[in-house]
Amino acid sequence: MREPDRQAIRLTPMTTQASANRPDCVAIFGASGGIGRALCVEAAKRGSRVWAGSRNATTIDQSGITPFAFDLNDESSIAEAAGVMRDDPPAMVVVATGVLTLADGTGPERTYRKLDPAVMAEVFALNTIGPALIAKHMLPLLPRNERGVFAALSARVGSISDNGLGGWHSYRASKTALNMLLKNFAIELGRTHKQAIVAGLHPGTVDSVLSKPFQSNLPDGQLTEPDHSARNLLDVLGSLTPEDSGDVFDFAGKKIDP
Repeated sequence: MREPDRQAIRLTPMTTQASANRPDCVAIFGASGGIGRALCVEAAKRGSRVWAGSRNATTIDQSGITPFAFDLNDESSIAEAAGVMRDDPPAMVVVATGVLTLADGTGPERTYRKLDPAVMAEVFALNTIGPALIAKHMLPLLPRNERGVFAALSARVGSISDNGLGGWHSYRASKTALNMLLKNFAIELGRTHKQAIVAGLHPGTVDSVLSKPFQSNLPDGQLTEPDHSARNLLDVLGSLTPEDSGDVFDFAGKKIDP
């Protein structure tokens, strides 16, 4: 059934519903990246206290933001970060991490002939396993009887039904696996946290380190600045309801089919 009213709400910046759902405290994992940093700043501007996580506990010049350190490949560091937040737990957690091109320059595979098990393992570790471990330690901190949100940056290319081009094997598969985990978490959390929302987010093509190698052939107007993307994503998260839990949404609030 079509829901035009809710779609309209999601497309309007800082709507009444989104504003009413502003969390008092937010945790952003991946605060040193373009989108993550912008999410921290925008959430703080909207009045939330912000936990900003990065490998080096990067300081962000904006009041209301407290840095913390974590390593996506080190579960003990994620557990330690959750422990630090236990006395001031977030009502919204956003995992703004992810990799498309590895640090050594290895990009997404355009053919199965280029598959490398070590590359695949690293992509899955960063795009799937790391966010899952963050969920493991952060979901217990969400409020049990009030609205709580856990979201992770996904990608439209993780949709199996939307895949008409193929290629980018490890990246696509890692995001598809992430989407499945988010669905699992939504089902499990929904049994005890009736107002909880777990969602994937497709931010579009944002001007960031992740997208830099692939920007040259983009049509005019398709590249989004991080601060604009952050506003869109927080508006979308503010408009979601528990009935949306387990799904993936794009930057305009449109549901992406699995």
